Amino acid sequence: MTVSSNRVFTWKFTQLVWLLFGILEALIGLRVVLKLIAANPHNPFAVLVYNLSAVFVWPFLSLTRTPSANGAVLEISSIIAMFVYALIGWIIVQLVWILIDRPRTATVVTRDTTVVEQRLPTQPQNQPRG
Repeated sequence: MTVSSNRVFTWKFTQLVWLLFGILEALIGLRVVLKLIAANPHNPFAVLVYNLSAVFVWPFLSLTRTPSANGAVLEISSIIAMFVYALIGWIIVQLVWILIDRPRTATVVTRDTTVVEQRLPTQPQNQPRG
């Protein structure tokens, strides 16, 4: 795999991770909104959203109290789940870039703002060749 194809693969893979976590975030966010506006829990769309998101929100459900008034519910645990899943998505993307992408050049910017590309050594300078 060449450097450019490796970089393209890494970029596409991270975009896929962001897409999947974005869909998950939207699903949980929709759950929060439906609960907040006291949507009919027997409506087929609400049932679909609640069933799809239940597996992802389940570990967080008993974490905090859930304030409610007149049927409207603020699921703080679902909002916490959104933050946790966003953090997990960001960590996965960072790990992919660290583990898969290996740049072969370093960019050096001098005081007069000229950019110079330098080849990175394939083996550290202080290691014996063998």
